[in-house]
Amino acid sequence: MRRVDRTGPASRRSPLYPSRSPHPPPSQPPHHPKCLMGAAGVRRADKGKMLLKVKIANVQKFVRVPEPNLTAFLDAAFTKFGVPAVTEGVRVLDSSGTELDEDVFEDVVKDPQTGVLTITYDTGNVESFSSPGPCASSPSSGDSQDTIILPVSPASKRQRLDDEAKHLVKDILSKKPGGERVIMEYNRTKSLADDTRKKMVNILAADMTEKNGTSPPRRVKEKYARGIVSLFPHLWDPFSENGHEHYYDGKSDSGYLAWRLKYIQRCNAQERKSIEASSTEGMSGDELLGGPTARRESQYLPEPPMSEEECREAMSLMKHSSDENTLSSNILSHFPRFKDVKGLIEQDFVLMFGEDVSGKFLEKWPTMFKEKIIKQCRKLPSTTELNDLLLAADPQEDDADGADFGWDSDFASILLLLHLVPPTAQGRKKPGKMSASQAEKHLVVFKKSGTSIEEHLDTITSSTQPYLLAVGTQRNRISQYFIILDKTAIPCMSNSSLSSFDELFKAHFVFGTSYHTMLYNMYTFIQTTIYNIDVGKVRERPRIAEIRARLLH
Repeated sequence: MRRVDRTGPASRRSPLYPSRSPHPPPSQPPHHPKCLMGAAGVRRADKGKMLLKVKIANVQKFVRVPEPNLTAFLDAAFTKFGVPAVTEGVRVLDSSGTELDEDVFEDVVKDPQTGVLTITYDTGNVESFSSPGPCASSPSSGDSQDTIILPVSPASKRQRLDDEAKHLVKDILSKKPGGERVIMEYNRTKSLADDTRKKMVNILAADMTEKNGTSPPRRVKEKYARGIVSLFPHLWDPFSENGHEHYYDGKSDSGYLAWRLKYIQRCNAQERKSIEASSTEGMSGDELLGGPTARRESQYLPEPPMSEEECREAMSLMKHSSDENTLSSNILSHFPRFKDVKGLIEQDFVLMFGEDVSGKFLEKWPTMFKEKIIKQCRKLPSTTELNDLLLAADPQEDDADGADFGWDSDFASILLLLHLVPPTAQGRKKPGKMSASQAEKHLVVFKKSGTSIEEHLDTITSSTQPYLLAVGTQRNRISQYFIILDKTAIPCMSNSSLSSFDELFKAHFVFGTSYHTMLYNMYTFIQTTIYNIDVGKVRERPRIAEIRARLLH
């Protein structure tokens, strides 16, 4: 925006001009001695003044210009329209959209072919002005003192809020220790490493509490979150409503900023309790306890299959079953063909969502996600398990023989996603925090060729969520995949690892069973980001939205 300095009062003026036609008689008294910007041709009025057409928002008027001067023109135009004087962000455009500067203004307005001159500016603090009535855009309409609301488009308002939030975050990071490194890393990589993201969140949360206390209003937290994705657009999540919900979601009070603020609040509360405890030694422990502290983890339960002639009985059973643990086993006992007829899971999933949705994983994973996931995982802290998966997913030429007996490239890339969106800590619940390598055992189990499938099923002592049983000579040479569900082995259609995982994911929907807790984040990412199923209807951890933003930009 170009700042235009003008003389004259900055307060609102009341343009109480008498009604007149576009060509007033010479006897009419002159108007405010300021200059006005015009369009649609230049007309000479009495006493050497020019008559120009000016447009602000959707209202257009004739304006008298005593002399071709940009500063005077703006003062006169704002006076004519009843708009308070604006000193910043003002732009004057001709009919072609070209901006006019002071040095060319006189030459342009003297050209009869100039056209309508449009004035634009930040409307954040200016909401109304005098209007000539319903025929404002007509050159022959007379002046009136009716007041209308200056239309501010949602896009303009959003842009203004984005700019304010962007400058706020940029100013904080530029002044706080470590903030410049955040900006430099993003400018270099168009992304933020996990440690850098944590540093940025800590800086912004500290600034927020310094200015607003430990419980900032929702609008403040939303402004900081908006500022992050405005300053760093590649962190914007295209699948969420505003793009910044993984930093702060006002509806659920969650996100990285919200979590950091809650941590600060807990630390302050513990400090207060410690101080109170030192002065209340005679009180019992129960009297110092607060309310309940247990936290619940909500899980998404997929919808049962769509009704179809051959599946109506299964649908009825799924609808009336109240125990999810016995639901899938009941289905398999009533419809044993799932155990020996390949392709029924795929068939039922297509009935639920259609062929386009059904084919998205096999279409998108190799072309859009696999290489990006490998690239992102190279930035994670190094571990033996992670390095083995990276080597398997992207083998070098001298390792082409697979001497490490790792998984094949496709399946290794799926397991890398598990490291990228790892299991969420369960707090006080068992089993507590679990690593991605531990969670892998709930996704796939490898057995050597020749192993009895029945013996493996007999070792299962409790009901489990669906997982893959891979049978082969080694992990990257699998001859058969099975989906294990409630001590039942369902053969997969293909011996391809990618197709078998695709079928495993779909089995959750076909049999109406929830995701395993340790695999919830990974499955939810695949469900919403790749299959685009129930976007916005399931609860996503901020980590899911953060990784999605990295991969889709």
